Amino acid sequence: MYDYLIVGAGLFGAVFAHEATKANKKCLVIDKRNHIGGNIYTKEVEGIQVHEYGAHIFHTSDKEVWDYIQEFAEFNRYTNSPIARYKDELYNMPFNMNTFNKLWGVVTPQEAKDKIAEQIKESGIKEPTNLEEQAISLVGKDIYEKLVKGYTQKQWGRKCTELPSFIIKRLPVRFTYDNNYFNDKYQGIPIGGYTQIIEKMLEGCDVRLNCDFFDHREELVQSAKKILFTGMIDEYYNHCYGELEYRTLRFETETLNTDNYQGNAVVNYTDYETPYTRIIEHKHFEYGTQEKTVITKEFPATWQKGDEPYYPMNDEKNNSLFKKYKELSDKEESILFGGRLGMYKYFDMHNIIKEALTLSKNELK
Repeated sequence: MYDYLIVGAGLFGAVFAHEATKANKKCLVIDKRNHIGGNIYTKEVEGIQVHEYGAHIFHTSDKEVWDYIQEFAEFNRYTNSPIARYKDELYNMPFNMNTFNKLWGVVTPQEAKDKIAEQIKESGIKEPTNLEEQAISLVGKDIYEKLVKGYTQKQWGRKCTELPSFIIKRLPVRFTYDNNYFNDKYQGIPIGGYTQIIEKMLEGCDVRLNCDFFDHREELVQSAKKILFTGMIDEYYNHCYGELEYRTLRFETETLNTDNYQGNAVVNYTDYETPYTRIIEHKHFEYGTQEKTVITKEFPATWQKGDEPYYPMNDEKNNSLFKKYKELSDKEESILFGGRLGMYKYFDMHNIIKEALTLSKNELK
């Protein structure tokens, strides 16, 4: 008999398992995939740590979280500075003075502010009713048309005029010549990849891979006093209120016989005609000097049953549906829900660690 059955060997499940094991609890961790690590799983190809499920750049301003993750790996000084490619034009991200200088030839922050203010005024938008109007009312037409519109429509699979305005509450605009995407105090990539972190977290646990909870539900439920479930909460409840919506991704990864394909770890393709949203060149996360390189193209897609759910669709309809499932889960005494899918919320890695630590403190006290 286990104290905890942990469904999902991703970051949330692994942090909880680590804390529970430290508290002398016996844990069984299962995952339907053939590897641990969930979406932060990395594997070595040609001496390069490949982020199998998209780029994962660790960043936080929370010293407790930063100190915690440092226990499991040494991090380098990688700074996220993506490039946006609109057709054959290249722009710095996030929107900053380098971006504005390339767009309009402005040199000073005041010139950039004036240009954006002029475009916002010209739009005449007072009360944005959709994402397009919201974006234009924040950054003006030029930035929206070249750097927001196409990327967003690919990401969500809908026209910006059909997306609710609240999806973009703000757009990061900086009036400095600074290409650092994150404002966080701590940032980096674990030297040697993320999988080692999960391996260390799961030490002392029993781990079963290629194990789908729903294929062995009865047996698994009886094997533990309590369950931490990090899968889709609506699936756990057999979609009794209906299906929550997600966005999924398709990845095309290839090894190229060149030492440097695009000169940057992340290049976003912001025109609608290019079918992928970005290309990741993995070696640049760790300043690689290998003779070959590995790139991954990311294709967003509408989620269908059987696909991997990457992003919750947190619009009003889905959030109100999730609320019903949350009310069900709150009545449970022997099951906990965690992670993006269990909590139906987008989390970065540092948020996941914070949430998992909070849950484990409350649960194991």
